[in-house]
Amino acid sequence: MAIPEFCAWLENTAVASSIRQSTWLFPTIETIHVLFTVMVVGSITMLDLRLLNLANRDRSVSELHDEVLPWTWASFVCAAIAGSLLFSSSATKYYHNFTFRMKMLSLLLVGINAAYFELRTYRGVTAWDRGPRIPLAAKVAGGVGLILWIGVVAFGRWTGFTK
Repeated sequence: MAIPEFCAWLENTAVASSIRQSTWLFPTIETIHVLFTVMVVGSITMLDLRLLNLANRDRSVSELHDEVLPWTWASFVCAAIAGSLLFSSSATKYYHNFTFRMKMLSLLLVGINAAYFELRTYRGVTAWDRGPRIPLAAKVAGGVGLILWIGVVAFGRWTGFTK
């Protein structure tokens, strides 16, 4: 089954139809999606700003990492579930929407950036954890992460206002 056919099937499911036809269900799910997205972006921004050495300098990177990431991941899962429900209500329309595709691309790039940081850069954190000099790779990960999350939020907002 190709993606457009899957989208057509998805938006015709009972759940998607209920969301689309209800006067209160879509805005309620959207509110939940926005609140959890704010939690994701807010929590990961704390770590990204630390990697850029712009905030939380009195805390080690590993301490902040271990404290923030459980909140980030839990919030991300909730935002993704809510976002998937929203997507299902008009999957065909969203699939063809340029800003929605850019949001998804930004999310993919966020994931790649985070995976690279976790699997490569963060492995050597003990050497620079409390020091004043953050390695360039960690700074790049923090800066790229911030830019990509701004893209996710901006494209997400534009999606609702474009066809």
